[in-house]
Amino acid sequence: MKSTGPMIGFFDSGVGGTSIWNAAQRLLPGADTLYLADSAHAPYGLLPLDALVRRTEVLTEFLLAQGATLIVVACNTATTNAIAHLRARYPVSFVGIEPAIKPAVVHTQSQVIGVLATRGTISSGLFHSRIQAYGSGYTLVIQHGDGLVEQIEQGQLMGQEVRTLLSRYLSPMVEQGVDTLVLGCTHYPFLIPVIESLFPGVFQIIDPSDAVARQILHLWSHESMHEKGHAVFLTNGSLEVMRSFAPKAAEVRTSADF
Repeated sequence: MKSTGPMIGFFDSGVGGTSIWNAAQRLLPGADTLYLADSAHAPYGLLPLDALVRRTEVLTEFLLAQGATLIVVACNTATTNAIAHLRARYPVSFVGIEPAIKPAVVHTQSQVIGVLATRGTISSGLFHSRIQAYGSGYTLVIQHGDGLVEQIEQGQLMGQEVRTLLSRYLSPMVEQGVDTLVLGCTHYPFLIPVIESLFPGVFQIIDPSDAVARQILHLWSHESMHEKGHAVFLTNGSLEVMRSFAPKAAEVRTSADF
């Protein structure tokens, strides 16, 4: 399976990082890609820090062994807790994703910003440094999204449990005047339709996927791409769920190798 040419590797705690893959694909349709869905260890937000860092090492080493020349950490929790370690340890470029506090302060009118993220992201030093750097003078309402990743990993994007959880987490934000909502987990963009159905016209939703894709494009200097790149998606979780998030033309398989 090892790539014979330049290849972009992606990893996430599950299928959520496909939101980043989709955005990157729009800018780099000719790039070969390998996506790892570590669904067996989801959600990362509940893992002890040492276990989380070890998972990122395992996934990085697997991608490098398959020939990845650029690695996208398509997970907020992994980025905020481990990307500095990965950059120091491995001789490859990494692109990460973190809660988009900076663009949120540009867009808010009420000066009250909501952040929906995992506990692992919320507790990270990088997350708090971004708040200190960009959030001064604004009110931030920070809410964990316990249970949402698990529902998405089961392919439940519009079910009653998801609606109940989102109502519980976001209704207090409405009461506190939040007008701009930062989605601090790559799984959460798949919930935008149900968020908008529950709270029509309330939130301007900040999804940083396109900004991450532009950074991937900036670092990807290979000109010898195909007209259409070969995409492989591997999961250690549900093959059916992975197929529902991967493009139809992609090669999708289960794997116990990571």
